[in-house]
Amino acid sequence: MAKSMPDLRSEPSHAIRTRGEKVFSVFNAIVLIILGLVCVLPFWYILCVSLSSTAAVTAGQVSFWPVDVNFDAYAYILNRAPFWTSMKVTLIRVVIGVPLSIFIMILAAYPLSKDKTRFRARGVYVWFFFLTMLFNGGMIPTYLVVNQLKLLDTIWALILPCMVNVFNMLLLLSFFRQLPTELEDAAFVDGASHWTILWRIYVPISLPVIATVTLFTIVQHWNSWFDGLIYMNDSTNYPLQTYLRSIIIEFNLQNMTAEEQQRLVQTATFRGQQGRISRPVK
Repeated sequence: MAKSMPDLRSEPSHAIRTRGEKVFSVFNAIVLIILGLVCVLPFWYILCVSLSSTAAVTAGQVSFWPVDVNFDAYAYILNRAPFWTSMKVTLIRVVIGVPLSIFIMILAAYPLSKDKTRFRARGVYVWFFFLTMLFNGGMIPTYLVVNQLKLLDTIWALILPCMVNVFNMLLLLSFFRQLPTELEDAAFVDGASHWTILWRIYVPISLPVIATVTLFTIVQHWNSWFDGLIYMNDSTNYPLQTYLRSIIIEFNLQNMTAEEQQRLVQTATFRGQQGRISRPVK
């Protein structure tokens, strides 16, 4: 009589967890829950404030649950034409700026990922890029360059100055350096050029890091507000975040009491007098 075969489909027995492992799992879960709450609660508080009445917010009655729920703030924003104009500017900025940034950073990272035997001046160019992370020309020289190039009040003033993020470019460079050189050597043997190797071998393999850099670039363009403030003289060209900031400032000024307005005027006058006193006598 043939022996019966063992049932290979039976579930394997799980190892018994020690007391230390159970304690660590509980402690790890508690820490992760606390970190998650720290990240989520500020957004939840902002949502509660946006859904509460102005009187409740001013009185400090809103904590982590909305008071006197209403949608007046959203109606106020969505019914204003400049909101949709600024949204359009931001969407155009993201649609044009993100692909251009990714394209330029890939072109910069590919040659810099080669070793010195293939690209002798690699170290010089890497340091050239790296130093821009530590030092930059400053706001005024950058504004003068944008002004001289006639880019003020154009979408390119929001795209070109921040097109190459060196940190993101270094992420791409580090990933490219980890790829085996045998892939490139085999492609060269088959007659492929650098352009073919980059777009048909390196880029498809590097989709995870490209996706990460793309996400970073989208967030950078979407959250940026200061460049819109200094490069756009016409408020109709403001990106979304710059416009929302102007709405907040306008709202704060409208809700200031007479005493607060008088104090603001006195502070501005005092600082103006200090500036005149501190000027050297010619």
